[in-house]
This record gives sequence, structure tokens and C-alpha cells, in this order.
Amino acid sequence: MEATYWHEKWKKNNIAFHEASGNSLLSEFFSQLSLSKGDRVFVPLCGKTRDIAWLLSGGYRVVGAELSEMAVEQLFQEMDITPEVEQIANLKRYKASNIDIYVGDIFDLDKEILQEVDGIYDRAALVALPQDIRPVYAQHLMAMTKVAPQLLISFEYEQSELAGPPFSISSQEIFERYNANYHLKMLASRDVPGGLKGLVPAREVAWLLTRR
Repeated sequence: MEATYWHEKWKKNNIAFHEASGNSLLSEFFSQLSLSKGDRVFVPLCGKTRDIAWLLSGGYRVVGAELSEMAVEQLFQEMDITPEVEQIANLKRYKASNIDIYVGDIFDLDKEILQEVDGIYDRAALVALPQDIRPVYAQHLMAMTKVAPQLLISFEYEQSELAGPPFSISSQEIFERYNANYHLKMLASRDVPGGLKGLVPAREVAWLLTRR
């Protein structure tokens, strides 16, 4: 999926994937990661998610990665935070107290730039990527985070009835991507009210991934 696709989504404010009130599965299950206040949480392909404000309010530090600079600018504006901005290699870093957001291609982000993270919250990354990119992303994520524990949110629906993103990702695929490095536990599987995009019945699934 080309970068221009996502830039156009943000430019046209076509962001149905953005949850205005944050994700309820995060608040319900984040404690399963067994993190402590002050721990650093990585949020890949974060957009301007309200979940970041929730994590900050809980005393966690947040680091994110996002392709769209417009999304990141809106994120800080909506939190009423003025960040420092600097260029780091092929990425821009928006930095403020307890938060760093890297703007650019997530595959340009590595463990040296990212630095230590204690946990991962993936609500919008794996499901945003087409099937041929997901194996590469999963390996990259594990490499740059040193297999940090994850709270992973996915969707399951009949892919033939609706073109992603977000894409449908089966339990089998989750195991294929992560089972070699993580213990996997399904925490919840819930119907998406009104269906995905109001078009197709779907379930939102929460997974806990802990290092083997």
C-alpha cells in the first residue's frame, strides 16, 4: 500500500479508522502487559489516536511512529502540547515531555533510533498492512523492540466482502507471525457494533503477546 494512499486519507479527513473516544480494549486489558508507571510504550502507525493521551495520563511514556505528518501535528494540537521537532536520519521526531513521535516510514525506524521500549500497543498497524507486508512488519517490529510484550488488536471478517484496510487477520495468521517468539493469549473477541465501516459483520479481537 503506497504512502500516497495514507497521505490522501489524512488530507481529505477520511479517517474512519480514527476512534474519537479511544479504544475500550486498551483500557480494559492494558494492565495485562504488567508494566509500571514510567515504562515506555511503543504505538506503531499511531495516527492521532486518543489512546496516546490515555497512556500518558496513566503515567506511561509513549513513543510512536506515523507516516502522516499532518496526523502528528493534529495529535499534538489536540493534546495542547507544543513539541520540539528535529530531523533524525530519514525521520522527523516530534518530542515533548514523556512523548516521542517519529514521522516517516516505519521501516526507517530501527532499535538505535527507537531506543528501549517496555511494551507495544498495536491497534492500527498490523491491520493496516496488506498481506505481503505483514510478515516483514512483524519481524521488523520484534527486531527493533527486542520482542517487547504486546497488546495487539485485530479484526476478523469476510475479506471478500470488503477491501481493507483495516484488513481481516485470522487467529492462524497471528500465530504464524508471532508464535515462534511469543506466548499468545486471546483476551477478548467482540462484535464490532454496526459492522466494520457499517458494511460487513466483524469482530475486534484483543491478543496478549508475552516473550517466550
